[in-house]
Amino acid sequence: MMIPFTKMHGCGNDYIYINCFENKIENPEALSKDISNRHFGIGGDGIVLICPSDVADAKMRMFNIDGSEGKMCGNAIRCVAKYVYDNDIVRKETLHIETLSGLKKIELHIENGKMKTATVDMGQAILEPFNIPIVVKDQTMQVNYPITIEDHTYSITPVSMGNPHGVIFSDDIHLLDLPTIGPKFEHHPMFPEGVNTEFIQIENRNVIQMRVWERGSGETLACGTGACAAVVASVLNGYCDKNTDILVKLTGGELIIRYTDDTVYMTGPATTVFTGLIDWSK
Repeated sequence: MMIPFTKMHGCGNDYIYINCFENKIENPEALSKDISNRHFGIGGDGIVLICPSDVADAKMRMFNIDGSEGKMCGNAIRCVAKYVYDNDIVRKETLHIETLSGLKKIELHIENGKMKTATVDMGQAILEPFNIPIVVKDQTMQVNYPITIEDHTYSITPVSMGNPHGVIFSDDIHLLDLPTIGPKFEHHPMFPEGVNTEFIQIENRNVIQMRVWERGSGETLACGTGACAAVVASVLNGYCDKNTDILVKLTGGELIIRYTDDTVYMTGPATTVFTGLIDWSK
């Protein structure tokens, strides 16, 4: 089976995109595990299926490198918007994309007939423990909740942006051994559905640095929903201000996040790397 694909990334968060307006993928879980492998496949953080939708301009389905299906990816949704616009599937500068976390509205910023960057209305941050979900006795919003990993107690601020995040502040995120501690957060019993863990270093009230361990993928160069969660947690902890553009410096690039009373806005780039065909069947 010859499958056409497009390799795209948002701030280095790279996925393999497949046009399901034209192609049918029977086993996306297995496909993602095979072709996302960086040594034996195309290589990426997973695959994204760009599908028709009955309620929006397109539907996004994303699968992590371990084959698990994710609900939402902020970097991937910008790439989906770029794909459908640049390939004349939907030629509108305001798009609505269906995800497992609901409909997302995207404002496209066009240069020379192509989408360069986009602003995504990511929706309200979810702070109630039951809806994140996290297992705690107190079902009110938790800020700097203690969590013990290998005899060390961290302070974590849980946030959901349609997928669960735990934000931890550090004096120097570059010294962290993420391959060791990341999986222990991801599979901690406090998070029954796993968790994406963001490690944040504050530069000033308008600039933060971030590393992320994503459930199902490991450390990635960027995470859009994670950047949103990081800014929400930074506001809750008094490091940053609401209704202000916050620059989030990720390993693979930069995003601008604005946390308001009504929603969280994310602005960032989307880049097409290459296209091709892969022969795959399973």
